[in-house]
Formats: sequence, C-alpha cells, structure tokens
Amino acid sequence: MDEEQLLRRVGRGDRAAFDEFYRRTAPWLVVRLRRRCRDAELVAEVMQESYLAVWRAAPGYVGDPAGGSAAGWLWTIAARRLVDAFRRAARHDEVPLIGEPPGATTPAAEDEVLDVLPDAALAAALGRLAPELRTVLRAMVLDGLTARETSALLGVPEGTVKTRVRRARIELRKALS
Repeated sequence: MDEEQLLRRVGRGDRAAFDEFYRRTAPWLVVRLRRRCRDAELVAEVMQESYLAVWRAAPGYVGDPAGGSAAGWLWTIAARRLVDAFRRAARHDEVPLIGEPPGATTPAAEDEVLDVLPDAALAAALGRLAPELRTVLRAMVLDGLTARETSALLGVPEGTVKTRVRRARIELRKALS
C-alpha cells in the first residue's frame, strides 16, 4: 500500500494506517526540518503539529490533480508549520537556529537527488549556483514555498528572495543554453 492509499484510509479514521503513514514519512520529514532549523524542540513541535494536521485534513485529501504525492502534501504542511513557528518565535524575540550546524558535511536530500539526475548538465549548473541562490531555489521550487514563506524561513526580505530566485533562473538558463 502506498502513501496515497494510506492517507485515504486515514481519512476514514483508520488509526493503523496513520501509524504506518507516520512510520514511513517521519524519518525523512524530521531530516528535512532539521536542515532548516537546528532547534530540536521546535522541530519536534512542528512534527507534532504537522501530523495532527494530517489526521484532521486526511478526510479531505483526494490527491493532487497536478500529480503531486502524499509526501509532497505532507512536506507542504510541515514547511508551513515551520514558517508559522518562526513567526511565533520572532514575535517573542526568539531567533530560531536556521541551517546546518557549522562543519556539517552531510549533503541535503535534494542535492543527493540532483546529483543522480540523468541530465548531468542540469546537475552541474545547479552545483555552480551561489549557495544563497541554490537555497532560495530549493525552498521555492523543490519545497513549494511562496516568496513570503521563503523570506520568513531564511530571514531575508521578500524582495531579496524574489531577486535571488530570478537570478538563479537566469543563471540556469544561461548555463543550459
């Protein structure tokens, strides 16, 4: 049974399906969240809020007509909960720890995927982008966040996010033409 089928069963109140969905998705979700926030308590809170939202929203889940996956739906929920948590922390003058810890050498999951793309030119072009451009592109394209959410997540002005994503696209277009 895939994640889509599990979510449909969760929508009908099947607790065992929810447990299985959690078992399959929680490991990669916590890794993705930890790459964006080093505060373990905040990540745990976001995980809890995300799966509670999944339980509540599953009855309305019918799949993504654009071909998205259940995992993508979950990531969208979690990413938005993380942005909300950053906003709450900012209101209380707390600064969340964003990004990887100093000296971290583990590549991001997205980078590992891009490294094995059949199109080596695309992978090479992405690898040549400046880190701040790659980060914004990852948040907006791979994670599906809006410019406002990316701004809150990265702690940079929304205009800067838009400029960086535009620069990244121009550089990729040049490199691939």
